[in-house]
Amino acid sequence: MSTGSASVADRVTSLVRALRTHGVRIGTGESVDAARAVAALGLDRREHLREGLAAALLHDQSQRAVFDPVFDLYFPRTVDAPPSSDGAFDRAGLRERLAEAIAAHDRAAMERLAAEAVDRLGRYDADGFSSMQTLDRLRPQTLLAGIMAGVRGGEGSGGAFTDRIEADEIRRRIEEFREQVRAEARRRVAERRGTDEMARRVPVRTPDRTPFLYAGRDQLAELRRTVHPLARKLATRLAARRRRAARGHIDLRRTLRGSLSTGGVPMRPVLRKRRKARPELVLLCDVSGSVAGFANFTMLLVQALHDEFSKVRVFAFVNRIDEVTDLIARGTADPEGLGARITAEATVTGWHGSSDYATALGEFVERYEAVVTPRASVFILGDARTNQMDPNVPALRRIARAARRVHWLNPEQRSLWDTGDSAAGAYGEVVAMHECRTARQMSALIGRLLPV
Repeated sequence: MSTGSASVADRVTSLVRALRTHGVRIGTGESVDAARAVAALGLDRREHLREGLAAALLHDQSQRAVFDPVFDLYFPRTVDAPPSSDGAFDRAGLRERLAEAIAAHDRAAMERLAAEAVDRLGRYDADGFSSMQTLDRLRPQTLLAGIMAGVRGGEGSGGAFTDRIEADEIRRRIEEFREQVRAEARRRVAERRGTDEMARRVPVRTPDRTPFLYAGRDQLAELRRTVHPLARKLATRLAARRRRAARGHIDLRRTLRGSLSTGGVPMRPVLRKRRKARPELVLLCDVSGSVAGFANFTMLLVQALHDEFSKVRVFAFVNRIDEVTDLIARGTADPEGLGARITAEATVTGWHGSSDYATALGEFVERYEAVVTPRASVFILGDARTNQMDPNVPALRRIARAARRVHWLNPEQRSLWDTGDSAAGAYGEVVAMHECRTARQMSALIGRLLPV
C-alpha cells in the first residue's frame, strides 16, 4: 500500500479531520485508539487496517458510508504505473477482460481494470478525471447479458430461478466495479489537487441514497430502521395536504348564482364540499430476487402509514399472487423476517421461482379485481422484467380502468428500462412509471403521489 510522502500519523490525523467534517463525532480517545490500531496492524494488509480504524473511530455501521471512501483517499491501494496512452486504445478488449473478471468475481483484476479505464477513458484535462465520463464510455451495465450467456454456457442452465439469482449477483458485481471506478477517479484527482480538499468533497452514500437493487443485508437492515421515522414525516406531510384540500375549490356555478343578489359581484365564494372519506390504497409487490428488498421496505412503510387511509390491501407475487396484508401487519414487529414469512406462508410462486408479470397480473384481475374501486389508488412495485414472457398489458389496462389512479415504482435506473427483457415501456404507456431507486426517491415519490 502506498502512503506517499506524508507520514502515517499525519494521514490518521487528516482522516479524523475529514470524517469530522462529514458529521462523524470523534473524540480524543477514539483518535488515540486509531493511532494504536495503526501501530498494531501496520500498513502491509490494507483491509485489516481499514477494519481496525473503522472499529476505533466509528460508533455504528451506518457511518461506513462516510468512512470507506475517505479511507480510500488517505490510504490508497498500491498503485501500479498507469498504462501507456500511446497507440490505439482497444475499448472492446477492455470490455472483454472486464466481463471475464466480473464473471470470476476477481476483485484484484476488477481494480486493475478500473484504474486502466479511468486512465484511458476518464481524463478530461491535465488534472481532471471523471468517473461519470469513464462509465458512460465503458458502459459496464450492458455486459450483463454476455456474462449470463457465458455462465450458462460454462455451467449449464439451472432454470429460470437460478438465472435470476445469477443475474442479481452479476448486477451487484457490476455495481462493485462502478464503485471501484469512482474511488479510482477520486484518488487520481486527490493526487493532483490535494487529498484534504477531495476528502471534504467526497460524495457520501448514506443508506437512504443506496440503490435498493445493490443494497446489502446491513444496508437493508439500516433502511428498515428508518421506516417509522420516515412514516411520521410523511404522515405529517399528508395531513397538511389533507387540511389544504379540505377547504375545497370554488364552485363556479353556485358562486355566480349567489352573486345575482349583489349585482353580479361574487362577494361570497361558494366552495365545493370535499368528501371526508379517506382514500383506499392497493399495493402489488414483486418479491423476487433483489427486488424483494425494495418491495419489503415499501410494504413496511405503507403499513406504518395505514392510519392515513380507509383501507390498505397488499398483494405479493413472483409468478403467483396472494394477499399478504395480515402478514405485513404482523411483520412490523419483526421486519427482518418479513421476506421469509411471505415466502413461507403466502402462495407467490408456482412451477418456477422467476418473476412472471403476465401470470401475476392476470391472476390478480381474475381473483381480486373487486378490490380495485374508483376510490382506490394502486401502486405496483417491480422492475418490469418479464423473463422474455408476454407482459399481459391488457390485464394492467383493466386495473387502470377500475382504479382512481395507478402508479408503477421501478427500482431500476431509467437508462436500463426497455433493455433486455424489460417491458417498462409497454407498461409505461398504460400507467405512470416512476424511477424509484433509493429510499430518498421513495420518500419524495410517496409524499407526492399518495392520495389525500
